[in-house]
Amino acid sequence: MKRQIRVCDKEIRVTGRLLRVARLEGDGFEFLDDPEHLLRGLRAADTRVDLFTYIPRLPAATPSHVHPFEWDNFAVLPVSTFDHWWTQQIGFKARNKAKQAEKKGVTVREVPFDETLVRGIWEVYNECPVRQGRRFAHYGKDIKTVYEEEATFLDRTILIGAFLEDKLIGFIKLVYDETRTQAATMNIVSMIAQRDKAPTNALIAQAVRSCAARGISYLVYSRFAYANKQADGILKFKEANGFQRVDLPRYYVPMTPLGRVAFRLGLHRPLADHLPESAAEKLRHWRSSWHDREFQTAKESA
Repeated sequence: MKRQIRVCDKEIRVTGRLLRVARLEGDGFEFLDDPEHLLRGLRAADTRVDLFTYIPRLPAATPSHVHPFEWDNFAVLPVSTFDHWWTQQIGFKARNKAKQAEKKGVTVREVPFDETLVRGIWEVYNECPVRQGRRFAHYGKDIKTVYEEEATFLDRTILIGAFLEDKLIGFIKLVYDETRTQAATMNIVSMIAQRDKAPTNALIAQAVRSCAARGISYLVYSRFAYANKQADGILKFKEANGFQRVDLPRYYVPMTPLGRVAFRLGLHRPLADHLPESAAEKLRHWRSSWHDREFQTAKESA
């Protein structure tokens, strides 16, 4: 269950029925310079919150707050200049992939947010219902929903499109923080049918250019590793493009007795985090096989 509340001019997302965990709606894209101010507002709010979590902006790797924390990790690319990234931070395979995209006619550029872009994103989203062995969350959404979702944080957004002739075949949405210290990928998706043209590599290259041009010091590509998950293609892609693992403290502030007990027992973590690695891997394999069969059945009946 998800609730939305506004506290101290910040949008707060509250999830859970029994245990209610709150975080910034833009968690990972916006940060708290004064957490105590927001915590006072949460305590005075009408909506019950048992546990509030937040994470500092880069490069704060050393815990500096009094609240309890657990280590979280992110895939981070330090950005100085595009040339430094191209010659020093990535290997020849990643460079060749980016060159391959250009040779095969892929062009990349920053694009404005408008109805043409949204329609292109909608077409990319609705190419396939299954990606990376799991149901793709954006598949089946109508254009109005896609427009509303992509219209967030537009004052701090960089949109980059990958085009084959005039057709959008991939895009990346970057959201930078208020201080322009870091930019994080909110969405990065390319058409599976155009994978041989390496549009995602071209998008990353342009993302580095765009960050360097704005003096943004860090490019963040979601988490580097996930609990109980073995190395996969996405992790290898991040490494090949110069992203490094950076551990940051994720703070948890119990707001109620239930929140304190739940945090001590680890009840705030997803169920998958409590499974042994071997069991989690078997479940992922089963899920991937199930979705592949489901997708194949749907294609044959179409």
